[in-house]
Amino acid sequence: MLEDGTPPPEPVVIERVCNGIVRPESYTDSKGHFNFQFGRRDNMIMDASVGGNPDPGRPFNMADEGLLNTPSGNLGQMNLSGCEIRASLAGFRSNSIQLMSRSIFDNSDLGVIVLHRIANVAGSAISATSLSAPKEAKKSYEKAQKLLSEKTPKRAEAAKELEKAVQAHPQYAAAWSLLGQVRMDLKDEEGARKAFEQSIAADSRYINPYIHLAELELRASRWEAAANLTDRLAALNPQLTQAQYFNAVANFNLGKMDVAEKSARSALKNDDAGRYPQTHHLLGTILARQGRFPSAADEYRTYLTLLPGSPTADQLRKVLTEWEGLGVIERAKANP
Repeated sequence: MLEDGTPPPEPVVIERVCNGIVRPESYTDSKGHFNFQFGRRDNMIMDASVGGNPDPGRPFNMADEGLLNTPSGNLGQMNLSGCEIRASLAGFRSNSIQLMSRSIFDNSDLGVIVLHRIANVAGSAISATSLSAPKEAKKSYEKAQKLLSEKTPKRAEAAKELEKAVQAHPQYAAAWSLLGQVRMDLKDEEGARKAFEQSIAADSRYINPYIHLAELELRASRWEAAANLTDRLAALNPQLTQAQYFNAVANFNLGKMDVAEKSARSALKNDDAGRYPQTHHLLGTILARQGRFPSAADEYRTYLTLLPGSPTADQLRKVLTEWEGLGVIERAKANP
């Protein structure tokens, strides 16, 4: 729910975070409700911004997710002590719900996640063009939301409903943006790009399509386009950590280390910086490229403290050991 007690007027991504690994799991429906089943890969939505996003061809591994079964004597239980559920909507921040140990016999109702609007930003996570949508377009949009919030999301059917919505109301920025997200899930990246571009054209202050279009540009290694998009995002909402992180990635790959460092440091100043621990990894690499090894080591160690079991952790530990051996950084008393 929004802080005034009403449901979000547009779909919100529900994220599961286990031991620092973020997984987008579901969308909310028109009433703000959501559901998903732990371990079901067909529930998952894809998001290029999430660190450790799974390879679609890779078998699901409960250990990778931080969902380790308790001993066989406790059949039907899962140890979720390192996990939480939260909502993600640009321009808002949410509380998190800690999961702890759960049984298949427990009540599946987790409670209410509240979204708090971030004040004093020019951009909006809710498009004004939604208010002018005719009933026919809204009906198709809401039907798409329901299809996406089912236990097994019906993405292809949802895409057809969203196409009906934008045909009935070509300025329906929210429907264009959601259509782009669904097309991303369906691996239609070119179709997704067109949908996001249409959403931005319909409402240039609407934040959501910028974020997802920037993801697509990063996936395609179109660094200049990604940098430009995230520059526009920063102007719309300077507190959007994800945009600043994306901007740092884009400028790093463009070789603009000073700009990349500035964006990474800006991201780390935000209240939700903890959601993007990979920013420390990136900043450490930027500093290392500049020959600032002690500062780079500090960032790497912070990252290792936050995500000690990440796929790159062992590599970073080796780098720190090599730097210590070369004498470019002081030897730590105990590496993470």
